[in-house]
Amino acid sequence: MKVAIIGSGTMGSGIAQVAATSGCTVKLFDLNQEALTKSKNALEITLSKLMEKEKIDATEKSRIQSNISYVTTLQDLSDSDLVIEAIVENLEVKRKVFSELETLVSEKTILASNTSSLSIASIAASCQKPERVLGIHFFNPAPLMQLVEVIPAVQTSEEVLQKSVQTISDWKKVVAVAKDTPGFIVNRVARPFYSESLRLYDEGIASFATIDWALRTIGGFKMGPFELMDMIGHDVNYTVTETVFSAFYFDPKFKPSFTQKRLLEAGFLGRKSGRGFYDYSQELPAPKEDAFFAKSIFERVIVMLINEAADTLFLNVASAKDIDNAMSKGVNYPKGLLAWADELGIQWCVEKLDELYHEYHEDRYRCSSILRRMNRENKTFFN
Repeated sequence: MKVAIIGSGTMGSGIAQVAATSGCTVKLFDLNQEALTKSKNALEITLSKLMEKEKIDATEKSRIQSNISYVTTLQDLSDSDLVIEAIVENLEVKRKVFSELETLVSEKTILASNTSSLSIASIAASCQKPERVLGIHFFNPAPLMQLVEVIPAVQTSEEVLQKSVQTISDWKKVVAVAKDTPGFIVNRVARPFYSESLRLYDEGIASFATIDWALRTIGGFKMGPFELMDMIGHDVNYTVTETVFSAFYFDPKFKPSFTQKRLLEAGFLGRKSGRGFYDYSQELPAPKEDAFFAKSIFERVIVMLINEAADTLFLNVASAKDIDNAMSKGVNYPKGLLAWADELGIQWCVEKLDELYHEYHEDRYRCSSILRRMNRENKTFFN
């Protein structure tokens, strides 16, 4: 299969490595020759490290490298079977690229965007044959993360969807098919991990360090929310939150936090700038290690995550299996949120959400209809 990747940044380079490893002939496109050289050198380093760990040998390294060529003109992509765009998250820029690209490739070429939250329908509408356009969203780093969200637009043909799902599966990735709604699965369902933790801080209930410690210790998350936001970068994380909030017609459950907004405005972007929620030039603050206190923090965050996962199922964005796969394999949650709901008890989830709603009388704490119905009918998601 002939695959083209547009954009040689971290994500585009990672996708190229995945496709090349699976035996595809890959053309990695970028207008910037320096960026392509950087990508080629980074692949050399990555593959050399894999050799040192004895995960591949010299022959395999050479095979992967020889499968990738680096090009600076879109015309070089004309013979591609699949093109995946991985450039800046700007709708108009993407629409312009797809419109031009369509004039260069075969009518049978599948055109995909790696966007994490933009409308696939809007991108597809820039093409004369929108039925061959869809979203194929990898997670960073693409070679390591198992999950890929595949997002058909309302215009996407069933044949294109099935071919794309098969291709990504052949690349040994776990596919989650999602409806073309803001944030798809992961960037939608994960919002409360950040927003409810920020709310706990904004209310003065606990410090960044204590909330992080609670989610790691009680919840089993590999990173706490503030550590993770600092690693992602507030320029990225806050922008996604604001985009999802706006795209959902300002639904209060997606409301951003002024605490994070001020950090962004100050240029405190997290680890990349040396300061975010934490100042990385100083010794990091110690948490308040109180097991009972930590449990209450965990319960508030986890029930909000479960509620969003349940609403995502209720609104037919994805299947229960795909939602849980997305969260466990896309962002490394300790377990799928719907399975977690079964474990904690649907009744417990409903009562906890109602407790929060009665406390605040804010619509962000409304219980998903599917949880109420399941509690009433004594049902579970999987058992």
